[in-house]
Amino acid sequence: MTTQRRQGPLRGRGTDSNPANRFEGREYEADPETAGAGVKPATQFIPDASRSIISYNDSPDVPYSASVNPYRGCEHGCSYCYARPTHEYLGYSAGLDFETCILVKEEASTLLRQALMAKDWTPQTVAMSGVTDAYQPVEKRWEITRRCLEVLAEFRNPVGIVTKNRLIMRDLDVFTELNRFNAVSVYISITSLDARLTRILEPRSSLPRQRLEAITALREAGVPVGVLVAPVIPGLTDHETACIVETAVEAGAQYGGYVLLRLPHGVQGLFESWLRNYVPDRADKVLNRIRATREGELNNTAFGKRMRGSGPYAQQIQALFDIACRRAGIGGQAPSLSTEHFRRPGMGKQLSLFE
Repeated sequence: MTTQRRQGPLRGRGTDSNPANRFEGREYEADPETAGAGVKPATQFIPDASRSIISYNDSPDVPYSASVNPYRGCEHGCSYCYARPTHEYLGYSAGLDFETCILVKEEASTLLRQALMAKDWTPQTVAMSGVTDAYQPVEKRWEITRRCLEVLAEFRNPVGIVTKNRLIMRDLDVFTELNRFNAVSVYISITSLDARLTRILEPRSSLPRQRLEAITALREAGVPVGVLVAPVIPGLTDHETACIVETAVEAGAQYGGYVLLRLPHGVQGLFESWLRNYVPDRADKVLNRIRATREGELNNTAFGKRMRGSGPYAQQIQALFDIACRRAGIGGQAPSLSTEHFRRPGMGKQLSLFE
């Protein structure tokens, strides 16, 4: 792979470089005189040849074991995204490649239907956006997430969704159908209420007011919706926690959660570069605050700590969030979803032939 390094922030992108893939033995650095430094790279959409669509995990830190990710990589380009290193498994960089080389699972809905029809499928909640956002901008054109939701609605299989994009409002009709069987819950993720900060921190995601509009639309449609304050960035956005919760509840949020900033592998260098490009006066403060919640490091992968951190400062963030939820009158858990209405379309008619 070729490593691209640029001078200064790249407008509309969460990072300005392509650091070396940690799995590659060789690195080729482009000649800055011929590499087009400062040129905005175009986004590529690449067919994904995956032959299965449901992924499983056994982490005690996440409330689901099955998930569907219609896309690999994410156009939102959030500079801090914990999913960036997953692109390295595909031979790409966690940097610009992650937000400009998007793998599209065109057969996702077909594969999902096959998985749910299989005899060994145990009805359970499927998470969408377990890694990358299922409602990133390209979804407006491809509608892969919508087609997957239509399959889940047909089977009445429950689904939980997390997104930063107002595009989710497009699918209110499918959510309404799923909700008839207590089979859907949504979290709208809000990192900051500061539109200026959002534009540079999460450059291609929806602005805060648009995410609040999505919460209102979902609530008015009767769809269970909550706010996920994520990530909480110590020294940069943590002071907004109470205000985010209060504002989201006013918009219609019924429950809430939060996740502390995670910086696995190469994301550490990418995020530090972002800090020094955009908020140089606060960069050291933010990094030191992160270390204060990660036992002196910039990341901690230990179960029980990676989502919440540890130490007095992490406890302070937890307490602030809990107090904000109590004052706003909401709980910290999404409602339990039901699998009792799950069905395999057509199976009833087949059985009736033998009755």
